Amino acid sequence: MSLLAGVDIGGTKCAVCLGKTEGDDLRLIAKRRFPTPVSPQETIHRSLAELDGLLDLQQVRAGLQAIGISCGGPLDSRRGIVLSPPNLPGWDRIDVVTPLTAHFGVPVRLQNDANASALAEWKWGAGRGCRNMVFLTFGTGMGAGLILDGRLYSGTNDLAGEVGHIRLEPDGPLGYGKSGSFEGFCSGGGIADLARTLALEGIRRGDPPGFCQDAGDIPTITAETVGEAAQAGDPLAIRIFERVGEELGRALALLVDLINPERIIIGSIYARQQALLEPAAMRVLASEALPGSLEVCLVLPARLGESVGDLASLSVALWALEQVHPG
Repeated sequence: MSLLAGVDIGGTKCAVCLGKTEGDDLRLIAKRRFPTPVSPQETIHRSLAELDGLLDLQQVRAGLQAIGISCGGPLDSRRGIVLSPPNLPGWDRIDVVTPLTAHFGVPVRLQNDANASALAEWKWGAGRGCRNMVFLTFGTGMGAGLILDGRLYSGTNDLAGEVGHIRLEPDGPLGYGKSGSFEGFCSGGGIADLARTLALEGIRRGDPPGFCQDAGDIPTITAETVGEAAQAGDPLAIRIFERVGEELGRALALLVDLINPERIIIGSIYARQQALLEPAAMRVLASEALPGSLEVCLVLPARLGESVGDLASLSVALWALEQVHPG
């Protein structure tokens, strides 16, 4: 049994948690959330204080074995430095590992949120038991975490898995600074942008969709409202999700052919809207991917759901412990 701590740093909210491994499983035993402070120094100080409070409350301070930090990239995981993430203004080359190491005296490791979520799904979720796996975030953005040959693969400088930057079409919704990109089509913002464009076209020709009756409603369109409309049978919303599914299938085929994984696990929007996205995605995937590679690959929704943020940071702590004590 191992006692692990996790720190999840987000643009608006942070969380600290404690978990205990029990065989191959993990039990979350305590958690606290708090709004992300204005400065990185305040965030680090608050995280230290909240973790101290949890350890004292649970009376387990002496048993802590490792701490994991999950944070949006870019970052330098080897040096424990956060490098100006777009959702964390002012976090310019901030060392988050050293203060926690000095305070708690245990191994501390940092990973970007996609890699951390990949570790969590691999250890305790839909990727359990496989050696080659891709985790796709499919949330606010589109990123990937890669488990290759039974190990996390982050690349030469932590930029492996930036699949959202791949261009799928010559033009299309903007994502990751590139029109027609994987993130442009397959992200919350991308779906909303595509819906706004098509809704405005419908309004101008006198055929507004059910989820947007006039131009004044355009800014209120979100991926969630389009998903609700599609589930209710709105024709344009259904076509939007079919198009997104087709682009997802095209990107999945690239991953299947390039990486030859056992499983591709997709989080957030896919997990919530699988019924809308899966038919088109699987149709395109079957037509585009190498049959031999596709035959050995399962595409699954993420299993950890809303708990993935906590389990992601704890999975980084377990990964840190395994690096110190391999095998």
